[in-house]
Amino acid sequence: MAAEEEKMSSTISIPLVLTVYIFTFLIGLPSNLLAFYTFLVKVRQKPAPVDIILLNLTVSDIVLLVFLPLKMVEAAYNMQWPLPKFICLLTNFIYYSSIYISSLFLMAISIERYLGVAFPIKYKLRRRPAYAVAASLIFWAVACSHCSIVYIIQRYDQRLNGTTPTLNKSHCYDTFSCPQLQILMPFRLELFLVLFCIPFTVTVFCYVNFVRILLALPNIPARRKRRAVGLAVATLVNFIVCFAPYNLSHVVGFVQNESPPWRVYALLLTTLNASLDPAIFYFSSTAVQHAFADCLSGMRHKLSALMARCHLPCLARCREGGRKSEGPSVDEAEESST
Repeated sequence: MAAEEEKMSSTISIPLVLTVYIFTFLIGLPSNLLAFYTFLVKVRQKPAPVDIILLNLTVSDIVLLVFLPLKMVEAAYNMQWPLPKFICLLTNFIYYSSIYISSLFLMAISIERYLGVAFPIKYKLRRRPAYAVAASLIFWAVACSHCSIVYIIQRYDQRLNGTTPTLNKSHCYDTFSCPQLQILMPFRLELFLVLFCIPFTVTVFCYVNFVRILLALPNIPARRKRRAVGLAVATLVNFIVCFAPYNLSHVVGFVQNESPPWRVYALLLTTLNASLDPAIFYFSSTAVQHAFADCLSGMRHKLSALMARCHLPCLARCREGGRKSEGPSVDEAEESST
């Protein structure tokens, strides 16, 4: 077991892991906080089902980003865990829960968009914010209850051995005993089928029909059609890039009865989800578009003001230097004339 841990740690590119974590944190945290504030204001003023769903999605991303520095600490220590064990379990619980919470809420957004264009009158009459709240609570409960497996596996190992040999002081939830694998591998397959395949299939169906219906309508502005296509592409890219490799590792692990060596990189891709979700927010809400535009405009204004502030002293010094250089030439001209 120790040799396996050393081999796994040596095959992981620590700079790559840290780069992905830092990039996701720096890009994802400010954009998600801005989106969270925008959706919170909208929900408090006039709650709409899609805004409630998007608000929950931002909360999931922000919780992941808050715990992401702990994963950075793990990577900085060469994938060894220097913190207490309960923090390891909590971090992984948050990390894995965020994956499936995001997939469920992305599915909910696609359903909401599809129903809005396929059955506009019926959906407008029957949609209620309470339905979105109930669905959100169900999604959180389903994802968190499934990902509580990190605690179940640990308790099972304690009961089986009377100690905690798998979750040792140097590694965090990455190696398992044979009895643990007999429980974990079928459970991961169930995660793949229920919490990935179903949301992905529903999302593809809804967005394909959503775009098809919008493009066929003659009175829809071209800008809205571009937003619809952008929303569909951003969501499907999120599923394919961030979630598909990690969930496929469940199937490979079930067949081989061990985690594939590339699983750590597939899990790393899921982290990028927190930095890609703001693109979905942008295409889903005009309020978010205005918020991002205002933010960029404010940053551009501050940058131009800072550049002007730095440029003025330089310009003044250049003018003073020019006057000093012009002085002797005038004197020389007068002397030559006399």
